[in-house]
Amino acid sequence: MAEERRAMRTPFPASAESRKPRLKKGQEFPILEKQNWLIHLHYIRKDYEACKAVIKEQLQETQGLCEYAIYVQALIFRLEGNIQESLELFQTCAVLSPQCADNLKQVARSLFLLGKHKAATEVYNEAAKLNQKDWEICHNLGVCYIYLKQFSKAQEQLHNALHLNRHDLTYIMLGKIHLLEGDLDKAIEIYKKAVEFSPENTELLTTLGLLYLQLGIYQKAFEHLGNALTYDPTNYKAILAAGSMMQTHGDFDVALTKYRVVACAVPESPPLWNNIGMCFFGKKKYVAAISCLKRANYLAPFDWKILYNLGLVHLTMQQYASAFHFLSAAINLQPKMGELYMLLAVALTNLEDPENAKRAYAEAIRLDKCNPLVNLNYAVLLYNQGEKKGALAQYQEMEKKVNLLKDSSSLEFDSEMIEMAQKLGAALQVGEALVWTKPVKDTKSKHRTTSASKAGGFQQPLGSNQALGQAMSSAAAHRKLPSGAGGVSQLPKPPSLPLEPEPTTEAHPTEASAQIREK
Repeated sequence: MAEERRAMRTPFPASAESRKPRLKKGQEFPILEKQNWLIHLHYIRKDYEACKAVIKEQLQETQGLCEYAIYVQALIFRLEGNIQESLELFQTCAVLSPQCADNLKQVARSLFLLGKHKAATEVYNEAAKLNQKDWEICHNLGVCYIYLKQFSKAQEQLHNALHLNRHDLTYIMLGKIHLLEGDLDKAIEIYKKAVEFSPENTELLTTLGLLYLQLGIYQKAFEHLGNALTYDPTNYKAILAAGSMMQTHGDFDVALTKYRVVACAVPESPPLWNNIGMCFFGKKKYVAAISCLKRANYLAPFDWKILYNLGLVHLTMQQYASAFHFLSAAINLQPKMGELYMLLAVALTNLEDPENAKRAYAEAIRLDKCNPLVNLNYAVLLYNQGEKKGALAQYQEMEKKVNLLKDSSSLEFDSEMIEMAQKLGAALQVGEALVWTKPVKDTKSKHRTTSASKAGGFQQPLGSNQALGQAMSSAAAHRKLPSGAGGVSQLPKPPSLPLEPEPTTEAHPTEASAQIREK
């Protein structure tokens, strides 16, 4: 009976396979990507050296066929700045899984970082065929088209991205397109929608406030900048913009208080030191102004506005050689601005170089068609050189521009400028009544200009009436230029944008005036 029972238990002999020892619980299985969890753990902990060691071991075991290990290694290479190596690895992942849209997105991202924007758009379009409802693909396609200056396609892709998923960054890039096209109204509409969607985003609030500031809508500008500071009291962009607005209205002490806060956050900011310098200039502390402006010039040697301000301050201090140096450097960087040539002519006149001063005035007149002060200064120079016929021609041209400005705007002229024009008219025997056909208010204008010393008599050389103009404070990417007569013109913005938004701040003119005596 015992033998029968044993036979029933083993009806046939056990195979060799069944005699192998069974794997215990928790023992490793020989699968292709068994260490992916460890690779992922090291990567999210940013322990990249350990992660690369595990990846190397994994690739050796799988003979380079572990897609996840290759993918993570490519990400690490990109973080380390090895963009070309990361591109090659992502391309390997795309070959291993050609239907994976994420691999194509990473290939396109690497191409974008290498500056190959057209190739990046082609790869993004291939990825879009695999996944048509991916917000990231549409957004990045729009950014690539911005770099290629295909703004209509960029707007289409960004609108598609907003339709799929409303995102702050997409609103910002869409607004930047309108700014590049010079359409401030559309840009404001986009940023208003963005603020409605994300009312606590300080970047959006600051940008919208700066746009209102550029249009001169100070109430709304102050409101949005104040909201930005409410959510983030240390937002140095909003503080700098608020200080610039106060500086524009002549509240130099309050502006300096704001700038002290900004100096703690960004002590090496060129716009900050430029604005501080012009605050001291407005307070007539010229040595302190030059010190701050030279620090700004050290930090941003190719910013023409800082050089403009340095030339302005040196003219005020009657240091004409230094003024000539800085104004010449500003002209090399901004050769299309007539006021720079006029100030250069003032410096040349005081350096006793009338011939080159005449050439500078002629260039200023060619570039600036609406500023009467250029013609007035030129007329004074010609009169002092004994060229009364040329002085009369410039005087009459000045009268035409003044009449056009009075008819087209409510701009008020400085009383000192009016007095100099009347004296010059009397000296040229055209009569004081012909200078101003309409009464002009004898008050300080917002766009203040200055005249030089008063002439003792009409037989003596007349003073050199200066248009020292609006000293610019470079607080922004959307800048305004002074035209001397109160108008402004847009300075073109760089044509390309990164995937992340750039700081958007705004420049505002600081009022400045000085008296320069002609030798």
